[in-house]
Amino acid sequence: MTQASNADEQSTAEKLKSLELAQRDDTSLVGRFIYWAGIVFAIAHIYFNTLGTLSELWVSAMHFGGFALLCSLMFPMVKGRAGAKGSILLLDILLGLAAISCAIYLIGFEDALYERGVKFSTWDWVFSITAIGIALELTRRTTGWFIPTMILFALTYVFWWGPYIDGMFGFAGLSLETVMYRSYFSSEGMFGQIARISWTYVFMFILFGAFLVKSGAGEFIIELSRCAAGRFIGGPGFVAVLGSGLMGSVSGSSVANTVSTGVITIPLMRKAGFPAKFAAGVEAAASTGGQLMPPVMGAGAFIMASYTQIPYVDIIAIAALPALLYFMSVGFYVRVEAKRSHAHAVELDSRPAKEVLKEGWHFLLPLGVLVGLLIYGFTPTYAAGISILSVIVASWLSKHPMGVKDILDALAQGSKNMATTAILLIAVGLVVNVVAMTGIGNTFSLMVTEWAGGSLLITLVLVALASLVLGMGLPVTAAYIVLATLSAPALYNLMAEMQLVQLIVDGTLPEVAKSFFMLVDMDKAALLAAPMSEASAVGLVDMIPADLKGQILQQAIDPVSLSMLLLSAHMIIFWLSQDSNVTPPVCLTAFAAAAIAGTPPMATGVMAWKIAKGLYVVPVLFAYTNFIGGSGTEVLTIFVFALFGMYALVGFMEGYLEGRLSLIMRLLSGAAGLGLLWPHHMIVINLISLAVFVAVFIYSRRDSEAKPVTI
Repeated sequence: MTQASNADEQSTAEKLKSLELAQRDDTSLVGRFIYWAGIVFAIAHIYFNTLGTLSELWVSAMHFGGFALLCSLMFPMVKGRAGAKGSILLLDILLGLAAISCAIYLIGFEDALYERGVKFSTWDWVFSITAIGIALELTRRTTGWFIPTMILFALTYVFWWGPYIDGMFGFAGLSLETVMYRSYFSSEGMFGQIARISWTYVFMFILFGAFLVKSGAGEFIIELSRCAAGRFIGGPGFVAVLGSGLMGSVSGSSVANTVSTGVITIPLMRKAGFPAKFAAGVEAAASTGGQLMPPVMGAGAFIMASYTQIPYVDIIAIAALPALLYFMSVGFYVRVEAKRSHAHAVELDSRPAKEVLKEGWHFLLPLGVLVGLLIYGFTPTYAAGISILSVIVASWLSKHPMGVKDILDALAQGSKNMATTAILLIAVGLVVNVVAMTGIGNTFSLMVTEWAGGSLLITLVLVALASLVLGMGLPVTAAYIVLATLSAPALYNLMAEMQLVQLIVDGTLPEVAKSFFMLVDMDKAALLAAPMSEASAVGLVDMIPADLKGQILQQAIDPVSLSMLLLSAHMIIFWLSQDSNVTPPVCLTAFAAAAIAGTPPMATGVMAWKIAKGLYVVPVLFAYTNFIGGSGTEVLTIFVFALFGMYALVGFMEGYLEGRLSLIMRLLSGAAGLGLLWPHHMIVINLISLAVFVAVFIYSRRDSEAKPVTI
């Protein structure tokens, strides 16, 4: 039995390893260099983010050079045994040194370029092309061929084949020299806004997470989850949901979340009687939700703050309740499956929650420091830096205080965790630069709006499909950046126009906005003096020229509401970008869970996709309700009704609640779910739907009482 168990563990480890990038051995000479270089880079970034006053462009260049060196050494040019050859190592070293040279050249010769009137010299050509080439090669090593191909496609569009295209995507073209300048020397290309987000917010919070894990917070989170959820029906499943949510709140990586918590929770769920495929699907869906949980949100919150100019602390505060709604929806699946499978109690070897908190309360201090500093008004990077120090100090209150070796390990691990993300974000900055240079983002938004016929719902479907396709080749963060750049304006405009239509229907359009309508049609503008039908209001809005519509929106809708609409558009895209984690054919999070559970990867992906339905429902709430930007009462009301609506939909999809549902009961549960979730803005329908669901729930208990579940 022991031999079989060891064989299973070895097989699982091999499957998980196959999902990881091939890396050089940490114990080798190169591995030791990576360790110490990571420490140096981490300390340098802490300095840049707290006390440093260097040019942002220079810091972005150094960020690229340092992490390009780490990436080239960590991930060999060739996988397998060939990657261990001395000749390959030499090429990797040269590549890393070339990246550092590109950073040094930009810092040293930037002024000389401007003194020549931005005329490229031979060396300018060499280093700009080399820098882009290195970014493409390292992105290929860490993410595959899709992103480098997309970047080449975008860059060549600007200076080569864009002029040969007719229609709305035609582009007059720019010279190659201009493209190289804006990609390498300017603050709009690979060392622009996205790179700055990488070396500020993203790095500091990834480093904060590395320190938390090294201090032992990961074990505390799992143990606390066992205490909090382990004794419920389907306890191990709730441990997976709660543990993944808590771990995801600091790690921001769905695959890492799955591996770290899944090795504990999936075997526990199987032992309790859950089907293996379901156990893996729950872990994958819950770990995907980790990227939705503040404060890290898989770097999404930082990028969102930069795009929308809404304070980071406001974004994570707004994101908390929707994330909780998602995790509750996964928990409903756990509850239903526990009842259906008659999952039994499992001895979790967990101590009382009071005892766990007594021993590990200090792990909560750094999170309290972080939240407190953010609320007080400190910048996220400064707050993260102080919070890292608080992790070290808090560990001294435990039985295993962090010493010098632990601190160095955390610094090195933080840099290693950041390496692939840094290169990815810098490379994606090239695509964002192309969108800005060509104006193709506006073109794409107009095209989406035209395809959707002005329908917000169809636009949501198109964005969801685009996110799924992009997610097959792009990591979640990169998919969000690309989609937000291209389609956020379309979503924002449609939601703003929907609110403008409502103002016209209600007859509450401000007088300043009415004056703009006189420029469009004097006769129709006179109709604004009284309320009108929705069809007439839509027709009136459709008459407004595109260049005038933005001004009317700014006059009609207050700035705070407009900023919340913009945040809603970005939240929709960010949530929909997560679906590639759990949607076949490419769903690495589900594949990692399948490797642990020993289940078919594709079948596990389908199961995870079903359980993660909240990824599609919550964005609809963002689009059609005041779930973002509403008053406290509005947001809580939407949350509560949506919570019951999610449970009702789970009952409809599974045909089970506390017991098996007949066809009629199942349809009633589905109707109640739609009534609770549909944005009709009628409280009476919500209350009736809630009453129907409660009745179905009580009715379903008869089967549960007939076949009791052992707790």
